[in-house]
Amino acid sequence: MRKELSCERRTDVGTQEDLLTFLKASKKNSSCFLLNIDNFSNINNAYGYAVGNEILTQVVTFLKRVLPTTMKLYTYHSDRFICIEERVLTEEEIQRVSEEILSFFSQAEVIVGTVELKISLSIGVSIGIGLENLVHAELAVKELREHKRNHYNIYNKNSEFIQSQEKNIYWILKIKEAVANEDIVAYFQPIINNSTGKVEKYECLARLRDADEIISPYLFLDAAKVTGSLFYVTKSLIVQSFKKFSNTSYDFSINITGTDLHLDYLELFLLKNAKKYNIHPSRVILEMLEDITSLDSGTTLKQLHSMREKGFQIAMDDFGAENSNMSRLIEISPDYLKIDGVFIKNILEDRKCEIIVESIVALCKKCKVKIVAEYVHSAEVQARVKELGIEYSQGYYFGAPSAELLEEGKLFS
Repeated sequence: MRKELSCERRTDVGTQEDLLTFLKASKKNSSCFLLNIDNFSNINNAYGYAVGNEILTQVVTFLKRVLPTTMKLYTYHSDRFICIEERVLTEEEIQRVSEEILSFFSQAEVIVGTVELKISLSIGVSIGIGLENLVHAELAVKELREHKRNHYNIYNKNSEFIQSQEKNIYWILKIKEAVANEDIVAYFQPIINNSTGKVEKYECLARLRDADEIISPYLFLDAAKVTGSLFYVTKSLIVQSFKKFSNTSYDFSINITGTDLHLDYLELFLLKNAKKYNIHPSRVILEMLEDITSLDSGTTLKQLHSMREKGFQIAMDDFGAENSNMSRLIEISPDYLKIDGVFIKNILEDRKCEIIVESIVALCKKCKVKIVAEYVHSAEVQARVKELGIEYSQGYYFGAPSAELLEEGKLFS
């Protein structure tokens, strides 16, 4: 016979340490409810932390009244609480408990001095064992808040959101291993001077080595951002690239991100490696990725100007994409501008793409900014790029990114 949820009320509350001790020792499935107060940071900002703390105390009092006595209540991080039922609840039971909590808070008022507030909660529910159960409940709340609040959501490993999040967790672990084991490797793609047909520059690109497999950055860079390890990728790429080009005459470009500029380490690190590998800064092009959305915050623009004064060149990448605009072009006055690849890729089939490219070319000619066309994948596209007067081309028509450079003196028509 299935045990019914008790209608009695509880009085005890466990700490976060108590919760972790219980989960680590857990050997069987339990039902985990994560209760997250909606918009609690706004309450702290509006009324101060003293009021916020008193609100948390009252929320605990309310939860003691509304939760069945068979469930254990734990305080967790700040505005989050965990409720554990030490058995597997049915979906109907989960719904009943969750709706009872939500209904109670929809009618209750929190009063602190002259402040009267309605509190709403987002609830994530998971069935499982140990610490993984808590992680799944957190993911359920995160998925819920993509769409709504003041509701509940049951963890479903087959949902598109959860699969995406768990894929990120996988790559987060991979990135940590790759940084520790020096498995971030540099690949190089040639950039052609359209006047001479010669390879004049290379773009340096990060790859992840996993046993015998080389993994594209599209799979792991988001994870690097999540973990805060993106600057390790940039640093590794800088060191490997400077070493690779130390005995060549090629210029080379390195992608820099908003994270790199926020941490304000680039200039000293670049100069250190320029000296070590005897490379003049003028041979190095810093490609600003699209995630550098603001130039007037902090020292971003100051850093770029300072690095240019030291001799480094600046390129704007993906021009024409979401965050690129004319004001950034004016502020930066880059040496190079790389047209977003989608416009070059479709330039022969889509008249709108052709018009956009023509407009960018005309603008850059007036501003004396040299252009690189990316995604050049055929002789026909390259012919049109040259007709438009674009100075440089890059793409699989000339060569895919590779760990090795092309032979010196190679010519392309």
